[in-house]
Amino acid sequence: MTLTIVLPAVTALLALVFAVALLDQWRERRRPYQLVWAIGMAMFAIASGCEALAGAGGWNEGLYRTWYLTGAVLTAGWLGLGTAYLLARTRFGYTYALCLALSGIFTVLTQAKYHYPNAGVAPPLYLLAGLGLAIAVGVETYFQNVHWPRIAGLGVIGATHVGAAIMLTTSLPAPGYSLDPATNIPTGEILPGTIRLLTPFMNITGGIALVLGALFSAYMFMPKRRVLSYSLDPAQSGDVFLFNLLIAPVAIVVNFAFSLPGTLNALVRGRLHSRVPATILIAIGALIASSTDSLNRFGSTELFQAGKLVAIVLLFAGFLVSTEVFREIRIPFTGRRLTKAREERAGIGASQTSRDAPAG
Repeated sequence: MTLTIVLPAVTALLALVFAVALLDQWRERRRPYQLVWAIGMAMFAIASGCEALAGAGGWNEGLYRTWYLTGAVLTAGWLGLGTAYLLARTRFGYTYALCLALSGIFTVLTQAKYHYPNAGVAPPLYLLAGLGLAIAVGVETYFQNVHWPRIAGLGVIGATHVGAAIMLTTSLPAPGYSLDPATNIPTGEILPGTIRLLTPFMNITGGIALVLGALFSAYMFMPKRRVLSYSLDPAQSGDVFLFNLLIAPVAIVVNFAFSLPGTLNALVRGRLHSRVPATILIAIGALIASSTDSLNRFGSTELFQAGKLVAIVLLFAGFLVSTEVFREIRIPFTGRRLTKAREERAGIGASQTSRDAPAG
């Protein structure tokens, strides 16, 4: 049995266990982000499972269609949406709105560069969808409406339905799939531009949101040293608000860097909120997952698949560490607990949570 079978098989198994555990946590606690992340992890598991089956018996049209839809199009979008729901009560909506706008813009730029066949009117439509959703999410965030992720969800669900409809109705030339000759990893060469352009639309929004959301969550829960101050309070005048909105990313990065020594001290003393190390692990895992396509370009199938395995291990570890997502570890869909319910210890990071969360 070769690594081209073992690596994606292990990845698929871990992602499936992860999805089931998240679904069980959602069944118990009814947190929307747990359900959305479970869907994203299920997509991850299906795509990796397709790679394992193809490694064992070769690719066919069914595996190829399933792999592209779940792996190349949907996984990142659903995981990023889960992050949006997790941070619904913060001002992360502005960041998500920016991701939506960028997804629409880069969809048009991608088509301008690669000239995908049969794209039709998809580029301007995807651009309008991205910009429209971005404006709606930004406005709802400004008015402190905690339901702004529902608007983001409309975009992800809509893209999912569009992608599924296109994939089910598109005729593919024989043999029904296309592979990179150097790595034997599937490519989208034989697919119409309408679905290929959904890849940047979903991956830019979801991938960036997952990474930045994890880092923002770490910043929100870490003991902070504020070197640069800012406020996103909508009660301030318009020009002051726009100025603060523009400097907020710089302020967060600077404050994050200056807060690291205090965070390390809190970690050593056992007073650090679990969300800080958890979300840093998630951010690293998300970065690796987002870069697996780049690893594929090095010409090594094993490197591509090893990157996905490392990513799922880090993501799973991050979620397990966080008491917000996994307050207790159970055998799924049973009452048997493997660990007792965990509660955060009062500490530096935890004491600032309620004060920092709304302002972002």
